[in-house]
Amino acid sequence: MKVASNLVKDIRKYYCDQLCSIYDKDEANTMILILFEHYFNIDRVKMALEPDIRLSESEMLKIHFAVKDLLKNKPIQYIIGETEFCEFKFKVNENVLIPRPETAEMIYKIVSKSPSLQVSKSPSQSQSQSQSSTAKSQKLILDIGTGSGCIAISLAKMLPESHVYALDISEKALVIAKENAKINDANITFIQDDILTMTKTMTQTKFDIIVSNPPYVRELEKADMRDNVLKWEPHNALFVSDDNPLIFYRKILEFAKSHLKENGEIWFEINEYLSKEMIDLCHELEFSNVKIHKDFRGKERIMAIYNS
Repeated sequence: MKVASNLVKDIRKYYCDQLCSIYDKDEANTMILILFEHYFNIDRVKMALEPDIRLSESEMLKIHFAVKDLLKNKPIQYIIGETEFCEFKFKVNENVLIPRPETAEMIYKIVSKSPSLQVSKSPSQSQSQSQSSTAKSQKLILDIGTGSGCIAISLAKMLPESHVYALDISEKALVIAKENAKINDANITFIQDDILTMTKTMTQTKFDIIVSNPPYVRELEKADMRDNVLKWEPHNALFVSDDNPLIFYRKILEFAKSHLKENGEIWFEINEYLSKEMIDLCHELEFSNVKIHKDFRGKERIMAIYNS
């Protein structure tokens, strides 16, 4: 069977039907609409009002190869090379995780629960307030395991009077993160290092906020995951051993013992099945002021730790 014509209405139906072999109808339709808007600037409204728009042969090939990748479970974010997170646009590829809505929830909670870090809305405050802040008055934020840079960059944009550091072990991930910082006009200090060893600087630096979405999915949980994650997203950013699933959290908390300011905060995205173990770990390392927040699905996904 071949597509009936080069009319967008026929192309849309043909490829939606193909995608329905592995995706539900609504998901398939949404992905086709994303492709049309990304490649041809034809959005849902234009498609409805002008269903007889025709695509050229080269344009049809773009859709053909994109759908071919989708049928291999390749995430659409990797196909079009970008995604949206906290209302900002981010470049993504197979070297970085695709930002999740749960992570965006954590960002919004950090901002809403850190009023001292928010930008003043007073008319007397100039728009260049963040640029004129001195190093002494700036609030310092560290994002550990930055990946695409989505956490660090979003915080830098939403809390522009702060200075954000972003650390990752992966050189390839940092290439993407730096591109995203440039795209979003965010001033970030990037550091390539391994939190498990921390061989580089920051020996004297103390932070107001340390935030991390480290690997936390146990190997035993792979059986419950979809192929679009297992086959395409970087495993070193996702998985930890069943024997030591809190290894990154322990190292970050140990680092925070000497690098978190008094009254500072630590924010983690956590494994929903290990919230009790996380609380026990915090208490073991003498962090007693701990709060678990549920995400929009009702899962215990976000942890806040207050150094007070």
